[in-house]
Amino acid sequence: MSNIGDWLSEFWETWSFEILASLLTVVVAVVVLVLLRKALERWMDRVERTYNESHDHMDREQGQRIVTITHAVRLVFAIVVWGVVVLTIMAIWGIPLGPLVAVGATLGVGIGFGAQDFIKDVIGGFFILVEDQYSVGDVISVEGVSGTVEGITLRTTVLRNLDGNRHHVPNGHGGVTTNLTSDFSRIVIDVPVSYDTDLDLAMQVLADVATEMSVEDEWQASFLDEPAMLGVQELDASSVNLRLLITAVGDDQWAIRRELLKRLKQRCDAESIEIPYQYVNVVSMPAGDQS
Repeated sequence: MSNIGDWLSEFWETWSFEILASLLTVVVAVVVLVLLRKALERWMDRVERTYNESHDHMDREQGQRIVTITHAVRLVFAIVVWGVVVLTIMAIWGIPLGPLVAVGATLGVGIGFGAQDFIKDVIGGFFILVEDQYSVGDVISVEGVSGTVEGITLRTTVLRNLDGNRHHVPNGHGGVTTNLTSDFSRIVIDVPVSYDTDLDLAMQVLADVATEMSVEDEWQASFLDEPAMLGVQELDASSVNLRLLITAVGDDQWAIRRELLKRLKQRCDAESIEIPYQYVNVVSMPAGDQS
């Protein structure tokens, strides 16, 4: 036991400065990261409250982008801090950086060939954030899946669809990404009416229903422009299709469509405007009757 004690005592006398300096470096890094996380969490809570309570869709878009970039900045800062910690500890212990750089360059080349997909994902994530292609809270369609963006990292985008399923999409997929809620959305509603309908009356009724809804207190902020009745869109086999166009706040488009379709159906019934539908007549014949 005395030999072990002597060895520990000698080791501490020889390397005490390096050990304490290394521990201090790690502690400082942890404290910095904890303080940064607390500050960013407060900042994001304030931003989320601001854009969630705002009735201006531009404010909400700006808030979503700030939250998305803040998450990415926190990740990048953590990587930088721990990189500095490693280099500082190496300098404290007198480990030469030259050979390490040479070995790192060689490993980097090998890893680069083996991690091409990872690098492509990271570059793709960088451009998604810089170009503001979409943000947390947007509804997008990518790689055959659609959903609300729950998170964006430099490598993946996390989507949650209407069924509650969570999808992780690599940012370097290289396909087409469709943002369904960016800035504004267009709601196209085709209403079929029978051929014997007074088309001028039907178009006026549909336009009035949409206009009345657009000025109501509950829905006014969701409409970005007056509804437009485009007129006859198509002469179908059994109906004349009338097209209505609405420009609305991106993430309100589905609620507007559902409510407006309900009102259009109720108003058409009240005005005796027929909406054609398919039906089947079933003729029942008595058993044995072949006539």
